[in-house]
Amino acid sequence: MLLLFLAAPVAELIFTGGAGGLARLGRDAELRQSLTLTALTATIATVIGVTCGTPIAYLLSRSAFRGRAVVSALLDLPLLIPHPVAGIALLLAFGRDTAVGSALLSVGLRVVGSPVGIVSAMLFVSVPLYISGAREAFARVDPRYEAVARTLGDDAWRAFRRVTLPLARRGMIASSVVMWARAVSEFGAIVILTYNPKVVSVLSYDRFVTYNLAEALPVAAVMAILALLPLTVLRALRHERGGTALL
Repeated sequence: MLLLFLAAPVAELIFTGGAGGLARLGRDAELRQSLTLTALTATIATVIGVTCGTPIAYLLSRSAFRGRAVVSALLDLPLLIPHPVAGIALLLAFGRDTAVGSALLSVGLRVVGSPVGIVSAMLFVSVPLYISGAREAFARVDPRYEAVARTLGDDAWRAFRRVTLPLARRGMIASSVVMWARAVSEFGAIVILTYNPKVVSVLSYDRFVTYNLAEALPVAAVMAILALLPLTVLRALRHERGGTALL
């Protein structure tokens, strides 16, 4: 019954609006632009999250330091607060009338109502998922392997790059896919910080409230179909060498 509860609404959405949504891609320029913007901003957010989050994940998996629990709690906080609240928090931090927002505007970088705001909202709500997954991937790598590399002449960075990173790579890739998928699906924080230009989730909502369900259905169906892409990648990464379960 639970499986039916989870699968039936999505199946009905794709069955009812999937063909119309895919057909509309060819003639709906706004939908194509929205899909491109969504994929691009989610990718940028994921790249930033992987680049900046990997050192944090490694530190949390390897070091016991004072305040570690506080750091972990702060990293998990965006997962616990409602996402419209996250959007309000970002608006208070980076709005045009704030110190940070004004400073960014002075150098020509606008957060609210721009793709930068979309990336910021996506990054805020999704990067904790990457850090959590990457931390577990690093934790599964035996620290003794790094120690052996150090005794053979590698410095800390070289041991990390040649030993730890390859062994944790599959878990890191899987976590980055989860982060990208979460960024693509975000709505609550984005709609407050940047209503225009519209990502797919905002476009679906806008057509629903402006027109009706019939107009929103094709957009929602396309989004559901595209959600299968990261799921396919995750299933491909499900097993490590020898069939050991990864996720």
